Amino acid sequence: MKQHRTAAVARRAIGRQWRRGGRWHALDGADGVPEQRRRTADVVVDCAVYQDGCRAASLPPQQVLDEARKRGGFAWIGLHQPEAEHLEEIARVFGLHPLAVEDAVQAHQRPKLERYGDTLFLVLKTIVFVEHEKLTATSEVVDTGELMIFAGPDFVVVVRHGSAPGLSQVRASLEASPEMLRHGPAAVLHAIADRVTDDYLDVADAVELDVDTLESDVFSANHGDDAERIYQLKRELIEFKHAVYPMARPLERLTDGADGLINTEMRRYFRDVSDHLSHVKERLTAYSELVDGLLAANLSQLAVQQNVDMRRISAAAAILAIPTMIAGFYGMNFRHMPELGWTFGYPLMVGVTAVLSAVVYRAFRRIGWL
Repeated sequence: MKQHRTAAVARRAIGRQWRRGGRWHALDGADGVPEQRRRTADVVVDCAVYQDGCRAASLPPQQVLDEARKRGGFAWIGLHQPEAEHLEEIARVFGLHPLAVEDAVQAHQRPKLERYGDTLFLVLKTIVFVEHEKLTATSEVVDTGELMIFAGPDFVVVVRHGSAPGLSQVRASLEASPEMLRHGPAAVLHAIADRVTDDYLDVADAVELDVDTLESDVFSANHGDDAERIYQLKRELIEFKHAVYPMARPLERLTDGADGLINTEMRRYFRDVSDHLSHVKERLTAYSELVDGLLAANLSQLAVQQNVDMRRISAAAAILAIPTMIAGFYGMNFRHMPELGWTFGYPLMVGVTAVLSAVVYRAFRRIGWL
């Protein structure tokens, strides 16, 4: 019910819009004052018809699907952070399911693959490495974005959110490979999934440098308390894993061809993407285990250092206890005490104190406490 209410709100928002000078405007309910809104064309990155592996025409979203069906090809439209009213307009043209449209608007979805009739809805998490000079307790290492892909027999609609990189290179690469593009929407799905997985590998390489640097710092001679830096890297790795691990199941379904849209030839390509993803998962598992080991090693080093400090403090306290004890005896102010009337009494006590302190100091040095 919630999804249908959201769709209804979006339809009412579109119904209150009016067009002037080639732009969409909205009427305020109170006084009817027009308020400028982004047009659907403003969120469209590219929109084209493909026929026999070649780009045949570039058309507005409202016309591209009809043209693709006339030509026997498919339509490919890319959107960047559309709002509800924009996607509702696209949904009417391409016949997209309201539940999938709501997910595409709200974003913040886990990687998944769902089927609505003859349309696949694929969600992918993208990862971007955030450049930083040195890993600190507040450094951001990775940033996530999202790609929502609607794929039908004769169309592909790609919705991009957050820091997800643009797909212009993916489109250009496919347009340069007509043999691959002839496979239709399945080829687009593969190209996008392959690009996302390759980005995972690149980010994994960059994260590995941070792990190696942190390992060197932890085991360096002048190391300090690196627990906060380790926890920060561990948290960023968890965010990375949340993007990578759930993607395995959708790729497995695409590899098996259980959803009908993927032919036998394209399954081989998806199997290659799945292998790359498995490699990324293995590396992330290794990084996580190494970071856990670094945390344990850092805590052990701190415990050892604290133990050493306590030994030194205890040894120093034992040495200082000797003159304190002797001075305490002679500070009692009794009338009759040994050597009070002797001229060399004071030098004798100083000498005895120094000798006893030296003996205790040597003993602690011998057992390694000093």
